[in-house]
Amino acid sequence: MVIGCWLLAVGINAQDTSVVVNKQRSFHTTIPAGNYSGITWMGDNRYAVVNDKAAESGYHLFIIDVDSVTGKIRHASEQGFYSCGLANRDEEGIAFFAPDSTLFITGEEDNEVLEYDMNGKLTGRKLQMPAVFKNARGNKGLEALTYQQLTGLFYTISEKPLKGDSVSRIQSFGNDLEPSCQWLYKMGKPSPKTGEGNHTKGVPALAALPDGRLLVMEREVFRPKNYIGSYVNNDIFIVTPRQEDAGQLLEKQLLVSIKTKFNLTARSFANYEGMCLGPKLVDGRQVLILISDSQNQYKGYLKDWLKTIVF
Repeated sequence: MVIGCWLLAVGINAQDTSVVVNKQRSFHTTIPAGNYSGITWMGDNRYAVVNDKAAESGYHLFIIDVDSVTGKIRHASEQGFYSCGLANRDEEGIAFFAPDSTLFITGEEDNEVLEYDMNGKLTGRKLQMPAVFKNARGNKGLEALTYQQLTGLFYTISEKPLKGDSVSRIQSFGNDLEPSCQWLYKMGKPSPKTGEGNHTKGVPALAALPDGRLLVMEREVFRPKNYIGSYVNNDIFIVTPRQEDAGQLLEKQLLVSIKTKFNLTARSFANYEGMCLGPKLVDGRQVLILISDSQNQYKGYLKDWLKTIVF
């Protein structure tokens, strides 16, 4: 059981870290078109992935083979869908709960975080969300979810600030599934508008580092009506959620920025909205895995991209 909020005071200094961004890859023959929105590592080469537009609630099992020297993805495949038999809850985030070998999945439709067993069935347990999260904006609610086994803490955040808030709230929970601490988080300003179209920015993913710090992904998407000129900016920041700073605005430090686009000459557009820690390399560096939502490979233009970042 976790009492309060605990942080292990070890780890690298992000300012001194060499970050390697590997080329994104798609595996259209072994991964079906989908709306993949969250990913979590379950050990070895096994990952659980959620699809926010799947017909039923549950998760996909992915096998992702990562090169132990470079961190590049050698191969990836989907190995089946495990359903609870109920309708999808607009499922966006997923975290492996190692103590019980179960999965917790966020639903943006109900703004609940429910527990599933390895067969995809509901266990009846859930994170006890503070009442304030009922003020989540429509389709801008709970997306991100991560769990850190060493600290015994879950973390979640709404995609956009709650109604009445100007900043977002990062909420932690202990192994008892009860609320622990809460911190404030401020997103950066979106880029200047470059024309008419759908322009949005939010936080779709979190990843807990072994030393108790958090990676926070800020995603900015711009889509004109004809899609030509579309882009996605993904900025990943490091924050340190200490107990003594509960209720305060967290300082953040940029780890890496990624920009993908879709125009007459480029087809790299990747709506990355899921990330998780993967294995460590033989030299001790950490692999971070990103997964994109292709909107079911929209009109044949988009792909279900995977990417690794090594730091």
